[in-house]
Amino acid sequence: MSVRTLTIDGQPVAIAEGATILEAAKEAGIHIPTLCFLEGVSAVAACRMCLVEVEGISKLLPACVTQVAEEMVVHTNTPKLQEYRRMTVELLFAEGNHVCSICVANGNCELQDAAIKVGMDHTRFPYRFPNRSVDVSHPQFGIDHNRCILCTRCVRVCDEIEGAHVWDVAQRGTAAYIVSGLNQPWGEVDACTSCGKCVDACPTGAIFRKGTTTAEKQRDRAKLEFLVNAREKHEWTR
Repeated sequence: MSVRTLTIDGQPVAIAEGATILEAAKEAGIHIPTLCFLEGVSAVAACRMCLVEVEGISKLLPACVTQVAEEMVVHTNTPKLQEYRRMTVELLFAEGNHVCSICVANGNCELQDAAIKVGMDHTRFPYRFPNRSVDVSHPQFGIDHNRCILCTRCVRVCDEIEGAHVWDVAQRGTAAYIVSGLNQPWGEVDACTSCGKCVDACPTGAIFRKGTTTAEKQRDRAKLEFLVNAREKHEWTR
């Protein structure tokens, strides 16, 4: 197995060829913020939170899908990156209807955590206040499209781990939204196994268990990790 050596934030790192910058940084104990990335499912670089600077390349690169190269020099926390990450979070808050005080995931939300980490207490962009729906047709779960950031974690988990492919993305641009089945109410989609993996994967309060009130949403992240290990390493105990 070939090894690549690179430098991340001044720290020399050696990692197997084909690894991503995000994996190399994690190996070196360097934190790169993410939102759409989820261990165990494919990376799509949708949120752009993990952008990094690579010397010799003028544009910023998403660490989750950019493979390491020999003698690559990476910077993960420059003032430019800090500004871009803050802007990304501001745009997410301006684009949707994120009212933390009445959200089921208040205090347990990765978007909220990201806002705190980048020091965002307001957004410089005008709020769009989109008119979005809430689907509570499923007997156990609900989806509030107002809180969705289109990270597609639910889509990938349902497809790649559960194998049901209940979720997908409909439309484009600002009209894009997560759709169940063939744009059916969630409760009418026969393919749904009611496993709840999408609830555990969702970084915000968009997908939730019915009966959950403000700040009560809890996720079982260990379940997803267990399932990935079971599938890839045949470790069937938890």
